[in-house]
Amino acid sequence: MIAKILILKYYISSKKGIYLVEKIQNSEMTIGIPRGMSFYHNYPFYYGFFTDLGIKIVLSDVTTKQTMTSGSALVVTETCLPIKVYIGHVLNLIDKGIDKIFVPSIQSIAPKIYNCSKIRGLPDLVRNVVKKDFTMIEATLDKSEKNQGLYDFLKETAAPFGITDEEKIKKAAKAGWRTYNNFHIMSKSGMSYKKAMNYALQGKVFIESQTKEFPISIALISHGYNIFDERTSMKIFDKLEKMDVKVYSSLQLSNEQMDDGIKALGQEMYWANEREMTGAAGHYLKDIKIDGIITLTAFGCGPDSLMIERITRQAKRFNKPLLNLTVDEQTGEAGFITRLEAFVDMLFRKKRASIINKIEINGESSFIPNTNYIETKKGS
Repeated sequence: MIAKILILKYYISSKKGIYLVEKIQNSEMTIGIPRGMSFYHNYPFYYGFFTDLGIKIVLSDVTTKQTMTSGSALVVTETCLPIKVYIGHVLNLIDKGIDKIFVPSIQSIAPKIYNCSKIRGLPDLVRNVVKKDFTMIEATLDKSEKNQGLYDFLKETAAPFGITDEEKIKKAAKAGWRTYNNFHIMSKSGMSYKKAMNYALQGKVFIESQTKEFPISIALISHGYNIFDERTSMKIFDKLEKMDVKVYSSLQLSNEQMDDGIKALGQEMYWANEREMTGAAGHYLKDIKIDGIITLTAFGCGPDSLMIERITRQAKRFNKPLLNLTVDEQTGEAGFITRLEAFVDMLFRKKRASIINKIEINGESSFIPNTNYIETKKGS
């Protein structure tokens, strides 16, 4: 099928001059994907799937303060930050002139394993608050119901583009899984999220050799849409790395490891995102190479409030330091950094004390730090 693309060109003026603006209008084989919610885990699959079908993907711009503000203006105050951000990204795509926007309803990822109500009802929520003209592709994935499995979800997704050939859809699904698996191979090896995503979208697999040693290791427990959105997380990975901290997340774990983590905390999986929260926390609480745990949650998230309470209690049982961080659109970066620095400093002190105690217990000489770091000038 030949894509029908109309590019509208018009001029806008500002104090600095007149600029030409182009907007994609009504592209029959173009789909817009908001950078929010399931995007951060599933985009490698979406990319492989849509690209194989010949459908061009247009992403919303990265999250900014304006994204949060525009999304927050359309929903009630109590709505959690990830949903506000998602609404902002939908508006951004509409402003770009994208007609078809992918807003999936992911009800259940396995029998009786459900998402929260806002994720399940995401298409209805968007429809009721975004009063602008666009076509919403709202395929439903519900593995707790018959005829709503993955291939039914994919057929429903492709249908608005006139694609109904099941063999073609299955072939595209294989391409999606290939990109998805490549991404996870690299992320599990310790590669950063951005690098792994970049290589996977290029169809490459590259394993980095981890040579740098870090004095402190921290497990960051959160949902992908909280920690991989650099505006929402305030670039927490970069901040911790600058503090000489090695950061681990659920991306370095297999489903089996996270399932064992849930059992280690005496829990059973109910929420669809419980693996990356309770499962990852359970695994890293047992891991002796992890010095501390940081949880990052959005204010007002019901399921997270339950999971964080369990994780906090179990952290005391495992005697593992824990820092709980909560963010919303009003969170200030200065206070955020101060709490991170205080927690990391505490971990450094705790680890240094344990090393000194170990030396004294073994009957060796007391630890004396090397302070002779100023070289004597020649001739003095």
